[in-house]
Amino acid sequence: MNVQTKYFGRVEYDREDVLSFPSGLFGFEEEKSFLLLPFHGSGGDLLCLQSLQTPSLAFVAMNPFSLDPAYAPALSEEELRQLGVKTSGELGYYALCVVRDPIGESTVNLKCPVAVNPATRRAAQVILETGGYQMRHRLAGFQNGGGGGSC
Repeated sequence: MNVQTKYFGRVEYDREDVLSFPSGLFGFEEEKSFLLLPFHGSGGDLLCLQSLQTPSLAFVAMNPFSLDPAYAPALSEEELRQLGVKTSGELGYYALCVVRDPIGESTVNLKCPVAVNPATRRAAQVILETGGYQMRHRLAGFQNGGGGGSC
């Protein structure tokens, strides 16, 4: 299958590459299917969360562990059940970024990560109630200005 993307032009993908968001993303509840596409040279830490329904809709996402190795998202029992897992550690996580100029002023949302069950490709954006994470962590506030990649 092929899809037109915001940052990469037309890309080819397989059905098993699709992330399914039954509830969509916050503010984009109607958007149910996305691809995670890595930006070249980021080592997989900087990605594009590309909508399959709306070619112009794409979010910049980061591996939150590349920013903060101690990041410890803990989902509620209901969120774990909806994603089909028993523990938060069974999931993959991505933090959405707001890109600014200069890059160091960009922010990353560690409070509302995208959680992905890698076995089923089912995903959800969640709100973490514990951990003291914020919705706008400045990228420049992380050691080395943001780990492996930058927004």
